[in-house]
Amino acid sequence: MPLLDPTTWQSRSLSGPTYPVTEPATGDSLGTVVLAGAEDVAPAAEAALAAQAEWARVPHFVRAAVLRKAGDLFGAHADELREWLVRESGSVPGKADFELHVAAQECYEAAALASRPAGQVLPSEAPRLSYTRRVPVGAVGVISPFNAPLILSIRSVAPALALGNAVLLKPDPRTAVCGGLSLAAVFAEAGLPEGLLHILPGGAETGAALVADPRVPVISFTGSTAAGRAVGEAAGRHLKRAHLELGGNSALIVLADADLDAVISTAAWGSFFHQGQICMTTGRHLVHASLYEEYVERLAAKANALAVGDPHRAQVHLGPLIDGGQLGKVHALVEASTAAGAKLAAGGTHEDLFYRPTVLTGVDDRTPAYAEEVFGPVAPVRAFGTPDEAAALAGAGSYGLSLGIVTRDTARGLDLAERIPTGIVHINDQTVNDEAVAPFGGVAASGTGARFGGEANLEAFTDVRWTTVRGDVAPYPF
Repeated sequence: MPLLDPTTWQSRSLSGPTYPVTEPATGDSLGTVVLAGAEDVAPAAEAALAAQAEWARVPHFVRAAVLRKAGDLFGAHADELREWLVRESGSVPGKADFELHVAAQECYEAAALASRPAGQVLPSEAPRLSYTRRVPVGAVGVISPFNAPLILSIRSVAPALALGNAVLLKPDPRTAVCGGLSLAAVFAEAGLPEGLLHILPGGAETGAALVADPRVPVISFTGSTAAGRAVGEAAGRHLKRAHLELGGNSALIVLADADLDAVISTAAWGSFFHQGQICMTTGRHLVHASLYEEYVERLAAKANALAVGDPHRAQVHLGPLIDGGQLGKVHALVEASTAAGAKLAAGGTHEDLFYRPTVLTGVDDRTPAYAEEVFGPVAPVRAFGTPDEAAALAGAGSYGLSLGIVTRDTARGLDLAERIPTGIVHINDQTVNDEAVAPFGGVAASGTGARFGGEANLEAFTDVRWTTVRGDVAPYPF
């Protein structure tokens, strides 16, 4: 029996309308889901807290076992889940396999969190035992996007559950199955008690209700910077923590000593992987002037050689953009850039939702596709003359998520990286990387710093409680 049966995969108790699960490559319907309205958040939060009280008292090894089982199930059901990722999110199979691998690893790493030391014994001026203890926050709200729907949901859901919390997950409706219902099915089969994970696919009003609900003290949001600002502002008004992983316009710096035979594949992957619909996508190629013309020629040739099409029915390098709205945004930025003086070295065309990998030259600070996050397969290339100029160009703008530097002199690369504010740096690699064990997050308009991974998850999903114990009641002067 399949893990995800469209006839039984979701309760109709949610109040919203039905929503078609659509395959962007073909426009075909894969089923329907029921959306959650704003009014569905409060009962879900109440049920979550009712279940969480018992879950928090469960021995750590029981919670860990559920997380390990969930990790195993992502492998056991890989064929089925891969197909959903390919068809619903437009992923090529290799990208879907990467999501499944990371999802399993996130569960295994979360299982290890359950047995981390829970606090510290503190010195005290008084005759007493004084210690801190990490306690679950209660209910965690997770708002996840469409582009890497499984990873960007599980990396909050798994550690939050492992640490004794309940979770309310609002996936993007466009990927409600692979970003939401698939997690619910996996955790149910893994033995997670009922009531601890609520799937609330919905729009902005549902997300706003989740942020506002007083029973949900922590929000983990991944999405655009504009939406993240609204989430952060609302969370601040309600005096709750918001962990924000937002957009980017990441730079790949190619220094004069770089090996072009090696770098072009890396550069193309950074800009074109998953149609550029990744927050860490290489949005700016900064290339030393001595290599610029050859780099553009080779990158354009690589772009022209890549196959674009239906990833479910053919072997392709790029699949479709998620929907017509995203297509319109990408193409408008490309057209605005060429109108402003940029030149097309490759791409700039599309058929239906299939956008050709695009290389732009002659860009500057005023070029829209260079200055803004495109979230599509577009690679603007700009020349620089000195490392100082490269650092200034890479550090310009409002984002600070990821950075790649290509050089034969790794010490020089590390020195250059120190001068550019970003949350992530890769020497001799492109900007798109993720591992369950690594902290992940950006600075400035890219988010509120590293949140995902290891100790960062402890900080995100627990509160620190100070406790003291005396043998006798404490005396006071009055």
